[in-house]
Amino acid sequence: MFVDIHILQSVPPSNINRDDTGSPKTAMYGGVMRARVSSQAWKRAVRKSYETKLDRSEIGVRTKRAVELLVQRIREKDSSLSDDQAQEKATAVVKALGLKVDEKKTRTRQKAIEAGADGPDYAITEYLVFWSNRQLDRLADLALSGDEPITKKRAAEAADEEHGIDVALFGRMVADAAEINVDAAVQVAHAISTHAVTPEQDYFTAVDDQNPDEETGAGMIGTIEFSSATLYRYATVNVAGLRANLGDDVATVKAVEAFVEGLVTSMPTGKQNTFANRTLPDAVLVCLRQDQPVSLVGAYEEPVRSEDGFMRLSAERLATEFAAVAAFLGAPSKVFFARSGERTVALDAVTAPAPLPDVISSVGESVRVSLAPADS
Repeated sequence: MFVDIHILQSVPPSNINRDDTGSPKTAMYGGVMRARVSSQAWKRAVRKSYETKLDRSEIGVRTKRAVELLVQRIREKDSSLSDDQAQEKATAVVKALGLKVDEKKTRTRQKAIEAGADGPDYAITEYLVFWSNRQLDRLADLALSGDEPITKKRAAEAADEEHGIDVALFGRMVADAAEINVDAAVQVAHAISTHAVTPEQDYFTAVDDQNPDEETGAGMIGTIEFSSATLYRYATVNVAGLRANLGDDVATVKAVEAFVEGLVTSMPTGKQNTFANRTLPDAVLVCLRQDQPVSLVGAYEEPVRSEDGFMRLSAERLATEFAAVAAFLGAPSKVFFARSGERTVALDAVTAPAPLPDVISSVGESVRVSLAPADS
């Protein structure tokens, strides 16, 4: 089963996801420039939301500093070990996985030197690796398991079980250790505006508070680019793939519910203090399909044009596209819908709206039923 999530969200002047020049990201679609928010930006926002919504044991961390995290765990488990001894064991278990470890580049050495104090010097892996907290605990136990050399097989077994919800959802790619790769169960599209967008510039000045009264002028002058948009957002969850990653029905249901809630309520943090663009979606449409995931972005290949706002017309387009796809490919097995106001009332033609918590719980229950044995 695939859980397709379609979201319409109005975002005011903002710069939540910028490129290397500081400009809001854009994309050409349907022959016009659209506002764009990368999938990576929104996935990170979803993952960060788990820190307050899920237990620490259920989530993970993406880092180059696995050795440092393992040293902390090893010393918690065996306080008789020195920092150097713990680091030797931690480095050995990371190397046993086949990961390249750079023992010259460190996180804390430069900071310690700048602060005029001594500090531990931890090796780092050459690239970011996604670990669940339970996997780090298992690797720490393996590092303390005895004096025998740690084989790659034993290390991989410790690192390839008890995946965190975020690892199971978003996957893990490790070129040097394919044994611990995890196929992502989630696909997230780049959000794009339903209409054409032209980025704007905010010209600003800052005044030096200590300037004498007779001095005028700004202490600083600059510009910030921004745009505003009605966004179409889409993501899909492969329930079978997620169940394979987690190995447990209850955890799979919880992961789907957490992902839907996180996707709906999260917001990338770019320039938030400047623009305070903390909006919520106007509409959330969740479709359960048995055949394949289907994006409805085609509703906006021809950009919405309006001088009276874009949300109402965007909702009408989405309802029309849903009906067209249902007629072409077949209707989803179930559809759930939540809206936050009257501007998306056109989607009531798809299914009756319900409060967001009810939609999330209904999706979770549908996933639970789909995973249950046929004779239960």
